[in-house]
Amino acid sequence: MTEATPLIDPFKRAVTYLRVSVTDRCDFRCVYCMAENMTFLPKRELLTLEELDRVCSSFIRLGVRKLRITGGEPLVRRDIMTFFNAMGRHLETGALDELTVTSNGSQLEKFAGDLYAAGVRRVNISLDTLDAEKFARVTRWGRLDQVMRGIDAAQAAGLRVKINTVALKGFNEPELFDLVDWCRARDMDLTFIEVMPMGDLGNENRLDQYWSLTDVRTRLADRFTLLDLTERSGGPARYVRLEETGQKIGFITPMSHNFCESCNRVRLTCTGELFMCLGQEDRADLRAPLRAHPGDDAPLEAAIRAAIAGKPKGHDFDYSRQRADGQMTRHMSHTGG
Repeated sequence: MTEATPLIDPFKRAVTYLRVSVTDRCDFRCVYCMAENMTFLPKRELLTLEELDRVCSSFIRLGVRKLRITGGEPLVRRDIMTFFNAMGRHLETGALDELTVTSNGSQLEKFAGDLYAAGVRRVNISLDTLDAEKFARVTRWGRLDQVMRGIDAAQAAGLRVKINTVALKGFNEPELFDLVDWCRARDMDLTFIEVMPMGDLGNENRLDQYWSLTDVRTRLADRFTLLDLTERSGGPARYVRLEETGQKIGFITPMSHNFCESCNRVRLTCTGELFMCLGQEDRADLRAPLRAHPGDDAPLEAAIRAAIAGKPKGHDFDYSRQRADGQMTRHMSHTGG
């Protein structure tokens, strides 16, 4: 079989990284991600695990080398390990370089060993505070001890853990160095993320939540020597090494400084919508060709190529004018974190 022409967008960027939301459901209700009383999608609208396999396999044939599974919380999807095991075959053939997961950590105590057996070697865990009471408040439904057991299980299974922390003004500012020290003690990398204007969350004011990572970096530089790293993980993070401790710290800055010029990724929702940019509403429907041609992936691959041909140069997120410009109506749990 001849090798497929790779996916190249209009700005000459090769798309090699697919983020896939396998469910919009989650067992937490984080204040910057979901409304407390969410209405979830009916099951018939979600791609089946077999359909997710077909779409992901098509992307891999077209040159995607990294697959990140997200949600919602991906590990609450029923029979999700069937899908992970199916994707593992692409690791075995060498068609896929990496299969990773972003999780809230709540289900890792149960699934860490199975994920490792399926070929997963790294997991990103979302954790914004080390204080149990504050954790319950920011997640609404979460328990910190359950997540800590999940982290223990992940490390015991051999998974490399990275902590993702959303920088929230007035919430986790006092814990900046506690988080750094805790990750160093456990040999975990740490990435800070600026809060993004995604979804209508009622009383939650994104501008009030926004803590610029420029300030985070400045505070770190008061205590540590920061060495800029050239390495990239395939995502939007830019990294520094703390010379005094040797640990790696990442910054994802969609608001204060985006890195759209090097974007190599697209996002597939659990309903089969392909978003070419997290911060734009443009999307392509892949569910329709998927279901209209159950025995033929050619129409699906044509739809993927047409979508990539419309990938925009970048997003419009901006807080610099003291308002949440670029506000997206959809929740992060729908698009995938």
